[in-house]
Amino acid sequence: MGLRGTGRERAVVHDAELLLPLAEEWDRELASADPLGFPGYAEQLAAAAGESIRTGLVESRGIRAVLVQSDFEVFGGTMGAVSGEKIVRAFRRAVDRRLPVVAVTRTGGARMQEGMASLIQMPRTATAVDEHSRSGLLSAIVYRSPTTGGVFASWASRLDVRAAEPHATMGFAGPRVVRQVTGEDLPAWSHTAENAHAAGLVDALVDRADQVAWVNAVLGSADWPLAADPGRIPATVPTGLPSSAQQAIRQARSRSRPSGLEWASALCSSWVELKGSDPAVRAGLARILDERVIVVAMDRYADGAGAARPGPAAYRLARRAIGLADRLGLPLLTLVDTPGAEPGPAAEQDGIAGEIAATIVAMSRLRMPSVCICVGEGGSGGAMALAHADRLFMLPSSIFSVISPEGAAAILYRDPARADELAGPLKLTSAELIGLGIADGMLPELAVDRIDCLQQALASALSGALAGDRDRRIAEATRSFIAASSAGPAETFARH
Repeated sequence: MGLRGTGRERAVVHDAELLLPLAEEWDRELASADPLGFPGYAEQLAAAAGESIRTGLVESRGIRAVLVQSDFEVFGGTMGAVSGEKIVRAFRRAVDRRLPVVAVTRTGGARMQEGMASLIQMPRTATAVDEHSRSGLLSAIVYRSPTTGGVFASWASRLDVRAAEPHATMGFAGPRVVRQVTGEDLPAWSHTAENAHAAGLVDALVDRADQVAWVNAVLGSADWPLAADPGRIPATVPTGLPSSAQQAIRQARSRSRPSGLEWASALCSSWVELKGSDPAVRAGLARILDERVIVVAMDRYADGAGAARPGPAAYRLARRAIGLADRLGLPLLTLVDTPGAEPGPAAEQDGIAGEIAATIVAMSRLRMPSVCICVGEGGSGGAMALAHADRLFMLPSSIFSVISPEGAAAILYRDPARADELAGPLKLTSAELIGLGIADGMLPELAVDRIDCLQQALASALSGALAGDRDRRIAEATRSFIAASSAGPAETFARH
């Protein structure tokens, strides 16, 4: 590291490239030197004013944040010792000032002209991001083209919410390096923002003109609405309690019934997607009334047939969202609607049972209040993973069961056609679950004229819930169940 002027002329020229104007720029006095004597590097440094990273304080719509932005015009935006130091300092200042960080990358990765001094910036910068994260502060990043190499494989992949410019080149190794290493040409879809988005590595594809609006939505100073297909929302929904368990099952599974995505769209005025690769579960950094909240919504229509079953990746996304709620100190809303988790061979090989268990533990560890609404069908452990909340609400026509009646009949009678015989004994209706103390209460079905009422009820539930109520409720329900069927003393039951 050495001093080589301030680069003020370049800063003026390239201000237009910044995502947001810097109200205060940091560490402009730091500039790269050439201690390794790399061939031609000293001459290149002399010709390049400024550094490949600019950092400082920005303000947008009344929200202050720290900006970290690559400058591709300087050594392809690569990260050397000085740029690594600037990134580390920026994140640490953000921790000291309790500020979110917004980053923009356009980089070829680590700077080869600085050898290992460049490579060691990967752990330094990734650790700085982790320190910021563990301080309970929010971060967001926009990937521009290209974003590759040691930058993408270190700090730039660790920010909380991630967007990419459409058609951007993205990947651990740049396409030319991949061809050199593998000897093969890349398929057209590889190393693209669109492929990263489909894989859940990028949360949104955002055009350059909309990137400031997206950042404002992440920071909470503007809304970014969730667009659900209006054709999926029914004109009418049942309002009264079903007359039988069989009717409740039919209504809960009806193709005209709103699923979690419709509920999220109706309740949330803003929704910044947290993207996963399995659309059976959606998650978002959202707003309900004036409250920022993390929402995890099951979408039974994600498969087009109305019976989508979340696989292992869906539960990994849910845990990412739960973890974000925990770190940022935001309440959590889960919207449950699934016939059950995916049981097929691929899901088994990917560890579906362990993913469900890990999600239950994440819900149990959550230090913030949580509310779950079973908006349709709560199917077995796949639904329970997101229903272990401080408040659990049913709807008049929603159901929750240890197993589907068809599955129970297949086990007990080897005949799923006898499912109706077991619908009643399973005690899966909303009224029965409330009576057992397993659910807290009943909310009205989703309808246009009830949205305000539902939002107010949720706000009240979130403000009244205490983290840990979930464990107390199910412990009490367990004690009551045992007491009703056993003569043993209540004092011997496990307590929370």
